[in-house]
Amino acid sequence: MPPLIDVRSLTKTYQLGDITVNALQGVTVTVERGAFVAVMGQSGSGKSTFMNLLGCLDRPTSGRYLLAGIPVESLDRDQLAEIRNQKIGFIFQNFNLLPRMNALENVELPLLYKDTDTPDADGLAMRALASVGLAGREHNRPTQLSGGQQQRVAIARALINRPEILLADEPTGALDSRNSAEILGIFQRLNRSQGITIVVVTHSDEIAAYADRIIGFRDGRIVSDAAVVHTEKFSEDPAAAPRTTIELSL
Repeated sequence: MPPLIDVRSLTKTYQLGDITVNALQGVTVTVERGAFVAVMGQSGSGKSTFMNLLGCLDRPTSGRYLLAGIPVESLDRDQLAEIRNQKIGFIFQNFNLLPRMNALENVELPLLYKDTDTPDADGLAMRALASVGLAGREHNRPTQLSGGQQQRVAIARALINRPEILLADEPTGALDSRNSAEILGIFQRLNRSQGITIVVVTHSDEIAAYADRIIGFRDGRIVSDAAVVHTEKFSEDPAAAPRTTIELSL
């Protein structure tokens, strides 16, 4: 099978008045199915642009992007929307929950954009909430939930269409250290038990340590690509961060 993500000589250029910004400059990388990857870099390094392209939220200026063998850069707007709905789950720093909807309704939102009806949508959403530890909270609105619980709702929403890949942009940026560790424990469990590919954008070494691979960006280029070797079995205790070593592959 081809890699889940296959990026070849990808560039992205923005024109800001008379200024040309080369956000990505010839990025080439592959990510296999079942990987857990952290993407790191300073502000302006290109990591967020890279994430937007992976999520089919933007188009490259040049280069190729194959998602599960599909040449994404050649798809039209409707086809991109279908790819996002079928293959990608998104998790954001600020949760992006609708305040007037309860947890169950927020989780079911992606189902509204499918071409076909989903039998037992409520049951599917309830199981997704239970999988992230929110059984019994289905009828709570976001304002009735803590920040960590809101992010769990967002994860359940991202899982509802059973995506092949989860893209998380600074998913713990609005959380304290305990809730951050709990959210990352959920990511690691989803990755290891269900084989979901996870790509996390972060500026934190502690967050990146949960991944199995760290890709570093600077000035629109990949400057490092490191395998993370976990020297101790991962603990779901929020106070216990994984102990790791890093083996550079570039």
